[in-house]
Amino acid sequence: MIISVASGKGGTGKTTVAVNLALSISSAKGGSASGGNVQVLDCDVEEPNAHLFIKPEIKNRVSVSIPVPEIDKNKCDFCGRCAEVCAYNAIAVLKKDVLVFRELCHGCGACSHFCPQKAIKEVNKEIGTVEIGSKGNLQFVHGRLNIGEAMSPPVIRAVKQYINPTRDIIIDVPPGTSCPVIETVKGSDFCILVTEPTPFGLYDLALAVEVIRKLKIPFGVVINRSDLGDKKVDDYCKRENIPILMRIPFRREIASAYSEGKLIIEQFPEYKQRFANLFKSIQDYESSH
Repeated sequence: MIISVASGKGGTGKTTVAVNLALSISSAKGGSASGGNVQVLDCDVEEPNAHLFIKPEIKNRVSVSIPVPEIDKNKCDFCGRCAEVCAYNAIAVLKKDVLVFRELCHGCGACSHFCPQKAIKEVNKEIGTVEIGSKGNLQFVHGRLNIGEAMSPPVIRAVKQYINPTRDIIIDVPPGTSCPVIETVKGSDFCILVTEPTPFGLYDLALAVEVIRKLKIPFGVVINRSDLGDKKVDDYCKRENIPILMRIPFRREIASAYSEGKLIIEQFPEYKQRFANLFKSIQDYESSH
């Protein structure tokens, strides 16, 4: 089963839920605390932080590149066809020059394909890295987008290439509702939306719900810091018939453990069963639909 853990905004506790859920699944199945039969993918490639809690041993690093155009100006007649077919405005053709804006290029290859003079070739541009490792029997993969790069979906796709279908997969999704989120959650069997009971939390939860429904992925909500704020998130979920799968109260001890890179289930063992119950409720939902 592939379970994505997402949120409409940053700072809701998405990574906290993802890593504690992953290690609780292992224990519930009789595995060790180091993660039997589970794989964690951190696709928040602009700011990955699941490794701070899991502390895996990184065993392999793979470069991620996209093809970008390189113009042979001895062949180019400046007809402008490449700029016409570029959907991302990554090429501008002047009277006697062609400008390529590599940061805007999506690597689609349309410019080289449609160039009448065959004056464009594609060269690889490195935009990030995928790191693969483990913690005991837990498999771990995350991506890192290079500083200054804007194109995270290719790195996310590279991370997802390492999905192990023989394991239960927990994916830490980038925050928000834009292209990186859609690239990450598509193909998931279930999506957990982590929110908080505040006006901002509710607003961004509603946006995330709209996206996940468009993708036709089953989902439920985990409310973090559930005893703060108001009851409007509860009212919204009831009105929209969205299951609330789990509540995590606001506790100074949990916040302190998080700030030190410690797992909730290690500092507060009673939460191990609560996260295992969360996984079972998702399994029950899947089996009933």
